[in-house]
Amino acid sequence: MHSVLHRISSSNMEKFEGYIFTALCSTNFLISCLLFSRVTREQREPYMDEIFHIPQAQKYCHGKFNEWDPMITTLPGLYLVSVGIIKPVVWLADLTGQVVCSTAMLRFINLLFNCGNLYLLYLLICKLHLREKTRTTSRRVLSALSLSTFPVLYFFNFLYYTDAGSTFFTLFTYLMTLYGCHKASALLGVCSVLFRQTNIVWVAFCAGTLVAAKMDEAWRVEHTKKRDEKSPPSQVPLSFSGAKKVFLFTLEFLTSPSHVKAVLLVAWPYAVVGAGFLGFVVLNDGIVVGDRTSHEACLNFPQLLYFFSFTLFFSLPVSLCYHRALRFLHALKKQPLFFLFVTCVALFLVWKFTFVHKYLLADNRHFPFYVWKRLFQRHELVRFLLVPAYVFAGWNFLDSFKSRSLFWSLAFLACLLAATVPQKLLEFRYFIVPYLMYRLHMPLPSLTRLIAEFLLYTVVNAATLYIFISKSFHWPDSTATQRFMW
Repeated sequence: MHSVLHRISSSNMEKFEGYIFTALCSTNFLISCLLFSRVTREQREPYMDEIFHIPQAQKYCHGKFNEWDPMITTLPGLYLVSVGIIKPVVWLADLTGQVVCSTAMLRFINLLFNCGNLYLLYLLICKLHLREKTRTTSRRVLSALSLSTFPVLYFFNFLYYTDAGSTFFTLFTYLMTLYGCHKASALLGVCSVLFRQTNIVWVAFCAGTLVAAKMDEAWRVEHTKKRDEKSPPSQVPLSFSGAKKVFLFTLEFLTSPSHVKAVLLVAWPYAVVGAGFLGFVVLNDGIVVGDRTSHEACLNFPQLLYFFSFTLFFSLPVSLCYHRALRFLHALKKQPLFFLFVTCVALFLVWKFTFVHKYLLADNRHFPFYVWKRLFQRHELVRFLLVPAYVFAGWNFLDSFKSRSLFWSLAFLACLLAATVPQKLLEFRYFIVPYLMYRLHMPLPSLTRLIAEFLLYTVVNAATLYIFISKSFHWPDSTATQRFMW
């Protein structure tokens, strides 16, 4: 009798959660539409990168699939999906004239992606935090809503950029991996790469989670045999001996034919996508299509440190607390040599590997321009003085993953390095997917913290949109209206 009542109660709770989530989706879409209307009214003409994206999409709308703007650096995923959505709507609504594939209609595609992102984030949170199923309805729903309004991502829902679609297909790829639908995941991975080539890193991450699961299993078996209680499988050992042990184990695992075979049996769809991407890179003579001069890869290691700082700021309400700060001080006291070594490495990387892109110094329409100008260019020593803050931000980042398994954490860190370090340009848009992945895998925060996070995001979004709409300016040598943006 008790179990029947429990099942009925659980079913009612799920229905209630469904109603709440549907209401929030509708409200979110309505508010986004009102903001979209205001942004489009103020900025009717294509702005910034839209001057390349919109004409290219319009060519596709008119069936000119063999024409390509050489200034575009990404593959045509955004334009193909846009035409795939717009053409049936045009046919059904019998639309003609300039409204077809207009700037506003193309931008509206990203609002649809915004709804999709909210739904995918919700499904990912439910899947990743399955054990925390009871009494967390409001926390799951609020987490999804909060992350869908993540400021850097949310802003680009109102312009015709690749970010909303790229994030949608990357999240969808990962969701399918979590559900064990690896062929569907690999196919969606191809779609994400068509939006932005660097998404191949997150396709690799999906495969990496499968490899990590096998490695965690083997690590657990080995440590059970040795009865080594000092290195629990869920912890990343922050010591030299621990790092050496993990390195030797990884080497042994990856050179074992039986282990490699077991991994390939599950991960082969991702291997096919990887091989296809490698073929594309060889034929294209590089990852970038179109204008390559502005997108040269380099080893810009401080990008990882900027990402840690960026993450610390945006996750402040949910990741930082008094106890974590105390834990950091305790770790510092316990392993001073290790932290000294990490600080020295960070100082060396900042000294030898800081690259500054010409766009960062020249384009005063982007927020990173002002971060660089008002912080890093104040004095040449500033970049070195920030290293202790980077070390703390990096420790805080890793500490959020202590509930995750050892090899999952290593797979994520490897992909994070691959996604950030080769980028020469400091561009906050490149941090969207890594940040969302980080935040999704954190333990579900309390309701109070989630409300604080949502309020922080709302304030930043309101300020960003207000500045974009109201604080326009002109360059001395141009009559075009310029606006500030991410």
